Amino acid sequence: MQRLIGLVRRCTQDYNMIKPCDRIGVGVSGGKDSIALLVFLAELRKYNHIPFDLEAVTVDLGFSMDFAPIEDLCKKLEVPFTLVKTEIAPVIFDYRMEKNPCSMCAKMRRGAINQALLDRGLNKLALGHHYDDAVETFMMSLLYEGRISCFQPVTDLDRTGIIQIRPMLYIHEQTIDNFVTRENLPIVKNRCPVDKRTKREEIKKLVYDLSGTYPDLKERIFGAMQRLPLPEWGPQGRYKRPKDEE
Repeated sequence: MQRLIGLVRRCTQDYNMIKPCDRIGVGVSGGKDSIALLVFLAELRKYNHIPFDLEAVTVDLGFSMDFAPIEDLCKKLEVPFTLVKTEIAPVIFDYRMEKNPCSMCAKMRRGAINQALLDRGLNKLALGHHYDDAVETFMMSLLYEGRISCFQPVTDLDRTGIIQIRPMLYIHEQTIDNFVTRENLPIVKNRCPVDKRTKREEIKKLVYDLSGTYPDLKERIFGAMQRLPLPEWGPQGRYKRPKDEE
């Protein structure tokens, strides 16, 4: 736990993610990444040299998922929990029958969670993107769009005044999987009919296969994003992410 908290803390410092008296909402989908992020930030809050408030916000897309275990976890962590009820899933799959449901879902989900943050007086949204997500997003942009691009560690949403932060960029996906399993954290199964059937899954498999031939592939891509750097990817510190440790 302490080693992983250290990685989260270093990431927030390198990219100046947390400022005094920030009110941070964690976007908790119920998946392993967002659950791990919630636990990490709740622990970091106890001894971080910069004080901040923390809440959990979950958007119910309308798939009849049970988020009670998430609410129970938040009570144990002493983190306020907000569940936002929506009809996003029925709108996308039943009424509109979208051919590209992921794009529309992401847009509607962002709108719902941003409004919830504004209603709660929260100024930052912490997202559970990790090291592997960054590498895969870079590859998706390159192969599918012909662009050298990736999401930013810190994103200022000008129209809402909300700032998105990604504190787990120094932690590998496998490390998060192991942590969630070891700590027996509650995971809510995703009932989306297109889950695990996306372009990202194709890229994840491609990166996995290439890593068998080029073991340092992910480290080289991640390092290149910091050294070039891509917009907002130049860290303030000189920290270098270690290779997979678990």
